[in-house]
Amino acid sequence: MLNPHQQKAVKTTQGRVLILAGAGSGKTSVLAHRIAHLINNEKVPPTAILGLTFTNKAAGEMRKRVASLVNPALAKQVTLCTFHSFCCAVLRKEIHRLGYTAKFSLYDEKDVKRLMTQLARHLLEHEGELPSLEPSIAKISSAKNRGESNVDDKFSQDLFDRLHTCMRAYNAVDFDSLLSLTVKLFEDFPEVLAVYQERFRYIMIDEYQDTNPVQYRLASLLTDKHQNLCVVGDDDQSIYGWRGAEIKHILQFEAGTVVKLEQNYRSTPTILQAANSVIANNKERHDKKLWSTVDPGPPISLFHAPTELEESQAVVQRLIHLRKEKGLKWKDMAILYRSNLLSRPFETALMQAPWEKDGEWRRGIPYQIFGGTELYERSEVKDLIAFLKAIENPLDQEALLRIINVPRRGISDQTLDVLTQANRTRNIPLWNVLKNPPAEQLNEKAVKAVLNFVTILETAARKFDEEPLTHALKWLLDEINYKKAITEEVKSDKMREFKWENVEECLEVLSNYEKETPPEEASLHHFLTNTLLDQNQSYSQQKKFSDDKVNLMTFHSAKGLEFAACFLVGLEDHIIPHEKSLSQTGIEEERRLMYVALTRAKTHLTLSMARKRKRMGKESNSNPSRFLFEIPQDLISVSSWQTIA
Repeated sequence: MLNPHQQKAVKTTQGRVLILAGAGSGKTSVLAHRIAHLINNEKVPPTAILGLTFTNKAAGEMRKRVASLVNPALAKQVTLCTFHSFCCAVLRKEIHRLGYTAKFSLYDEKDVKRLMTQLARHLLEHEGELPSLEPSIAKISSAKNRGESNVDDKFSQDLFDRLHTCMRAYNAVDFDSLLSLTVKLFEDFPEVLAVYQERFRYIMIDEYQDTNPVQYRLASLLTDKHQNLCVVGDDDQSIYGWRGAEIKHILQFEAGTVVKLEQNYRSTPTILQAANSVIANNKERHDKKLWSTVDPGPPISLFHAPTELEESQAVVQRLIHLRKEKGLKWKDMAILYRSNLLSRPFETALMQAPWEKDGEWRRGIPYQIFGGTELYERSEVKDLIAFLKAIENPLDQEALLRIINVPRRGISDQTLDVLTQANRTRNIPLWNVLKNPPAEQLNEKAVKAVLNFVTILETAARKFDEEPLTHALKWLLDEINYKKAITEEVKSDKMREFKWENVEECLEVLSNYEKETPPEEASLHHFLTNTLLDQNQSYSQQKKFSDDKVNLMTFHSAKGLEFAACFLVGLEDHIIPHEKSLSQTGIEEERRLMYVALTRAKTHLTLSMARKRKRMGKESNSNPSRFLFEIPQDLISVSSWQTIA
C-alpha cells in the first residue's frame, strides 16, 4: 500500500518531476508502480518507457517489481538498464558512424591505466621507473567525466590525445567513453537522436544526485522533445563527488512538480532523528526530514576504546551478544568504516573470537569483506576475459599482449619485442603482424608458435559463433590446457584449487548468462559488454548476501544496503571527515557520507572510536569525529568499551 506522497509521485507522469526520496523511503517501489501506472492506466506502450539506473542490481530489482505489477510480456518491453548498458546498446548499432566497428572491446579503469603507462613510457622515452602518473590520470578522468577533451598541461594533453588515438586503433572503448561517445553521436547525428527521442517518450532516472555532466547532457538530449523526465534521488546521499558526480544537478533541477518522500520504512525513529540532526548542518540541500511510525527502538550505543585493538575486540563481543540475546544472524550485522585501511584489526578479532553454538565452543566468527579482489580482478579470470576479448576483437592489442604467451607456448620476450617493433614501425595492427610474422627476424620455432596462437583464436572465433558460449569456452580451456598451466605455475595445492574454482565460477557466470538472455540476443560481444559493465555488482558479490557471515565494508560500499545492526567504527576526526577528502570534496560530502552510514541501521546502531590509533606506523592521539557532536545527547547511551549491555 503506497502512502499519499508515494501515490502522488506515481500518478504525476507529465512534464519534469523531481522525487526527493529519503533513505529507506521506498523509491524502488515508487518507480515500479509509476511504470505500471503508465502502462496499465495511461496506456503508454512499454517500449516508450526508459528507466536509467547506476547499477545492474538496481535495474534488475526494478524489472522484477514491474513484472509483478503488469503483464510480464509487457514488462519485458520496458527498457530498464544502467546508463552504461543503454549507451552500449546504442553504440553497438551506431558506433560505425564514429569510426569504430560494432565489435568494440570494453576496457575497465585498470586496462586504461596500464595502457596510459605504456604510452607515457613512449612519450617520455623512459625505460626505468616512471614518475607518478596519478595527477595526469586524475585530470584526464575529470575531463572525461565533464565530457571535455582538453586538460591544462602539455604532457597530460599529449597523453590524452595518444590514449584516444590508441583506443580507436584497438577498436576499444572505456566506461567513460561509452557515455561521451553516445553524447557525441547524438550531437553530431541529429537524425540518430531523433529516433531515440521519438521512441522513449517517458524517461526516469534513479539516483539522480550521482549524475556527472555527461550523464546530465545525455538526459537533456533524450528528453528535449517530449520533456517527460522524472528524476529520483536524495541530495543528502550524494557521496560520489570524487567520481565526477555533481550535486547541483539535483539541487538546481527545474521541475514542474516536486514530491518529497520522507516516511522511512527501514530505521527506528531514534536512528532517524540522529541522522536528521547530522545532515541538517549541511547548507546545500533540499529541506526534508525522515520520520517513521514504528517504536523508537533502543538508544544509540557509543563507546570510546583506548586503542584500535580494544575497539575491535569490544565490537566483536557486542556482535556475539546481539546474536545470543537478540537472535540476530551473523549476516544481519555489519561493521562499517570510512576507509578499507581500518578493516585489519576487526578481521583479526573476528578470526580469534570464541563463541558458543549448540552448546559447543567455537573459535572464529565467519565474516566477509566487500571491496576486496572480486572475481573479475583475479589474474586467471582476467586471462580468460582477455582471451574472449581477443577472440571477439583481434584489434584489441592489450588483450593480445596479455595472453600471447598464456599459457606458455614458446613466444619469448625477444620474439614479442620483434613483433611489437614491427607493429609500431610498419604502423599496422599487431594482429596483422601475428598473422604474417617477420620470418627474417625470427627462428622457425618462434614463427610456428605465433601462427599456432593465431590458429587457436581463429578456431575459437568460429566456435563462439556456431556453438553455445559455454561449450566454446570449455573447448578453449581444453585446447590451451589451462588447468595444467595452473598446476605447473602454482606451487600450493590450495592456491591451485582456488584458481581453478575461479575459472569454474567464470564458466558458471557464462552459463547463467546464456540461461537468462534471449537466444536472439546472446552472443560473446553482448556478454562481454553487458555482463562486465557493472563489475562491482559481480556474480560473486551477489552470492555473498546469502552466506551467514558478518559483513565488513566501507561507508561508500554500504550505500543502498541495510542491516539489523550496524557498527560505525573509527569515528575520529582525521578519519571522518577524512583529511584528504576535506580539501577535495569538502565537509558537506563527508557529512553526507556519515548520514548514509547512519541510515544503514534498522534497529541497533553502535558508534565507536579509539583514543589512540596507529598512523604512518606510529601511535598517535585521536579526537572524536566532529559529526558525533551533531547527534543529540539524549539519543545516545555512552558505555565503557568493556561493558556489553
